[in-house]
Amino acid sequence: MCSTCGCAQGELTIEGEVKVPFRPQRNVQGDLHYGLGLAGTHAPGISQRRMLEIETRVLDKNDRLAEGNRQYFAGQHILALNLVSSPGSGKTTLLTETLLRLRGRHPCAVVEGDQQTTNDAERIRATGVPAIQVNTGKGCHLDAQMVHEAARRLELKPHSLLFIENVGNLVCPASFDLGERHKVAVLSVTEGEDKPLKYPHMFAAARVMLLNKIDLLPYLNFDLATCIDNARQVNPTIEVITLSATSGEGMDQWLAWLEEQLCA
Repeated sequence: MCSTCGCAQGELTIEGEVKVPFRPQRNVQGDLHYGLGLAGTHAPGISQRRMLEIETRVLDKNDRLAEGNRQYFAGQHILALNLVSSPGSGKTTLLTETLLRLRGRHPCAVVEGDQQTTNDAERIRATGVPAIQVNTGKGCHLDAQMVHEAARRLELKPHSLLFIENVGNLVCPASFDLGERHKVAVLSVTEGEDKPLKYPHMFAAARVMLLNKIDLLPYLNFDLATCIDNARQVNPTIEVITLSATSGEGMDQWLAWLEEQLCA
């Protein structure tokens, strides 16, 4: 169970709450759709209206903290980017390669989110870039308070670039504002071209989609054009950069995008 946002496995109870069974919508094939109610989600024993009230309260508090982060970053001219993806997309490898290519050009720092271990933060620090590991335990995403605490410890330099590598998850990080300038969705070609349709909230929230591991395309049954079209069905303005952190293909375009955002 995520102790922050309430997405749960098993029984979830709240004191004083009257249990109201939620009936999912079904189509002629018998498929069950739990995301079509008032709250857009489902928890056992909680009415849709109560679930919406809980979610609104949690997100309102987070949004206030996120706005404080955003004002701080803007005041220090810090470009903060929230990197989101599913596990195994190559997000950390892409980030380490990006940091190596930016060395000597811009000061950078990283907030590294995972449920456990400091493995990824150690990989980042090996590039010479300061990083703070944030382990969320049962939590499935970073929140604005976590980023605030980590940024304070990093002692960020003015006119720097802050990468926030979120917990590998294409669901909850879409809802939690961290105070970032943009969300950057990383999708590898090994994951399937239908991911933007399966997880539309994430790709709708992202400014840019990085299609990673394109060096593997000759070995996969992956339709690049279909994937991009799917992403633009849920977000018509999303920018798309195809690249490979391993071969280096497309990395110059990604760095040019970063330079453009820094100038903005």
